[in-house]
Amino acid sequence: MSGRKRYADDEGERSSKRRKATSDQAEIEARLESLITRVGEKSTSSLESNLEGLAGVLEADLSNYKSKIMEILCICAVELPEKVTVYTTLVGLLNSKNFEAGQMLVAMLFKQMREFMKSNEWEKAQRIIRFISDLVNCRVVEISSLIVLYRSFLEAAQEDGIPQSRSDFFVFTIMCSLPWPAEELNETKGQDLDKILDGIGKYVSKRKKDHVKILRVWHAEKPLEQEDYIDNLWSQIQHMRMEGWTEKVILRPYRAFHSLLLDAVQHTLPIFVPPPHTDESDYPIPRVIFRMFDAADIPDGPPLPAVNNINRYLVEDCLIRTLHVYLDRKDCAAQLLGFHAKNRFPYHYMIVEVVFGSLFLLPAAPNIEAFYASLLLELCKSQPGILPQVLAQATEMLYERLETMNLTCMERFIRWFSHHLSNFQFRWSWEEWVDCTDKEPEHAKAIFIREVMQKCLRLSYHQRLLETLPDKFEPLIPKEPTPVFRYIDDETNKIPALPISRKLIEAFKAKAPLDQVEEILNQLAGEKKEEEEDMEETEETEEAAPNPLRIDVFVQSLLFLGQKSFSHTFSALAKFHPLLKRLGNTEESQIFMLRTIRDLWQNHQQMICVIVDKLIRTQIVSCPAVINWVFSEHMRVHFTEGFVWEILNGVLKKMDTEVGKLNRELEDVRRRASKEDGEMSGDEYDLSATTASEGQIEKLQENYEAAQSEQKNLFLIIFQRFIILLTEHIASCESRGTSFQTNWYIHSIQRLEQIFIMHYKQVVKYTNTLENLLFTSDTDQNLLRVFNNFRSFKT
Repeated sequence: MSGRKRYADDEGERSSKRRKATSDQAEIEARLESLITRVGEKSTSSLESNLEGLAGVLEADLSNYKSKIMEILCICAVELPEKVTVYTTLVGLLNSKNFEAGQMLVAMLFKQMREFMKSNEWEKAQRIIRFISDLVNCRVVEISSLIVLYRSFLEAAQEDGIPQSRSDFFVFTIMCSLPWPAEELNETKGQDLDKILDGIGKYVSKRKKDHVKILRVWHAEKPLEQEDYIDNLWSQIQHMRMEGWTEKVILRPYRAFHSLLLDAVQHTLPIFVPPPHTDESDYPIPRVIFRMFDAADIPDGPPLPAVNNINRYLVEDCLIRTLHVYLDRKDCAAQLLGFHAKNRFPYHYMIVEVVFGSLFLLPAAPNIEAFYASLLLELCKSQPGILPQVLAQATEMLYERLETMNLTCMERFIRWFSHHLSNFQFRWSWEEWVDCTDKEPEHAKAIFIREVMQKCLRLSYHQRLLETLPDKFEPLIPKEPTPVFRYIDDETNKIPALPISRKLIEAFKAKAPLDQVEEILNQLAGEKKEEEEDMEETEETEEAAPNPLRIDVFVQSLLFLGQKSFSHTFSALAKFHPLLKRLGNTEESQIFMLRTIRDLWQNHQQMICVIVDKLIRTQIVSCPAVINWVFSEHMRVHFTEGFVWEILNGVLKKMDTEVGKLNRELEDVRRRASKEDGEMSGDEYDLSATTASEGQIEKLQENYEAAQSEQKNLFLIIFQRFIILLTEHIASCESRGTSFQTNWYIHSIQRLEQIFIMHYKQVVKYTNTLENLLFTSDTDQNLLRVFNNFRSFKT
């Protein structure tokens, strides 16, 4: 017994020591991570002394924590791109003390770069390549080895049978990394550098740029030209070459350690073999550089670098990467305002331009829109003497250029501006924008103000808008958001259905059971009233809903009673869900139900959006019914209003979510079945389990294919309706001898572009079907041009 006790005591002591050792190791690793990630932040000591001290600490810990140190440095190279030269200098100092550590890190970075490419994380791969390029300056990577890497990128860009977007990645990666080692490359490998630049120049000159038209923010080239991102960077690289490869932005702390790094062992990069192109490869989409300010817009302070100046790119690139990495508004604002070279440029103007450029980026902004709104507010708080004035100037400029602004970007501008106003009590220099009241209802400025007011109404209340805006804006202010109930006014007493409506409302208030409510409603069955005949007047292409009066009376009465809040409305819809399903048992009935909702809430757009969304989620109405309702004659009056397209795009997003969900379920089941098949062998093989698994896969496959078919059908309906609508407009104008380029047409053709842009990942799967069925050679060239522009940016 005593022996067992001593053994237990020894085991307990050893276990305690192991826990203590593990705890100590975790503390040391956490300390190392903190030291490495925080280097380069504000400090009382100089950056050079901090780097030298940190290099000494890391060298001492390499023997025990080499893997952890290398791992942290690799993470910093990717996740903290704004401090790239700080970490390359640190690696250079470590390499000069321990060349094996430098060799290990280079190998890890190179391996990680390939993994990022395989997993379609192209921006992270670019960050590593830039990091490796700057290691040349720190005498960690052989300069000839970097030349070989750049050549292999050029060769990869010239492969046959690959999309242009893949070639763009490799060429752009060379150019966006070049400013860091360019001076050193030019001094020691000038001829090799010239050959690489010649290869880039040849590629850029032959490259297609049809995508520019559909991805640019402005439809006009004046006052500022909009360039494709590769063309723009290429012109900046050429300018840098003419200036002797000099720049004024990059922080280069390694220059302080030139003599120390000079004799360090340099490493050869592994041979780069690009991952093969596959159907799963998803390359970065081309971009058009957003420009808002030029030198004339900035009267005081340092001059704005020209658009072909490399300093313009380097500052903007640092700002863009900061937006991508720092997703907390306070951290992001602090990083943006703490840029080391900010006093050399009109930095506040460049921040505002880059933030708006990111918000307006097509086809989708990198961050959620609320991030940009909160970030600009934080910037205004941090710099109250400068940023609000610059932001106000930018807003005025955007308003003045609305006529040539992409519609999708204008909608983002509307959402940002209304949110911004709500944080400043809706105060603005409205008198300066009074010109919008003289414009046609479909003019861009009139639409902008009207939609801003609609969004402000969601963030405030009607009376507040009336009190805030000048009287001249009254035609553009939304009506008071109250229901238009057709079974309540004295003038409607002659409507025979009025007593039924009142009975229904009384039953709702008394919490009558469903069968009793249905019994009251059935009193209308079989009756054919005058008002019913009026309700059946729909488009010639539409069939009348079966007994539309029953739908109208029930839906209007139910939603009128639930008008108090969204919750009351949802509760009413949930309680009478079975009856609503029976009333909307055909697509025509569902369309009429939607028409009834619009008639009741015609002064409350948000309520329409919310109710339609709820009806789709609860499967009371189908997605095709909503699409056909949007394009119906009844909704033509709302065609240029934002809420209609909010509904339509919401339908497409829900359909995509459903398809994605079914696809993931199918893949999960297949994976599990494959794993189980691999584990079963011989006598353990269970035929019944295999059959059940195959049956489950077959069922999920059917559901997935059915959802895909429905998604394709939705896009076919939408594009067919657009083609019919716009073709009729063009033919009508030509027959009258007038220009078809009206405000309505410009708005509508941009809505067509918007569907392609916002849902490009889904639409691209059906490109061949669209080309064969809808966008044929017989289609009007104006519409066909939109389709071809869409195809170009995914080629």
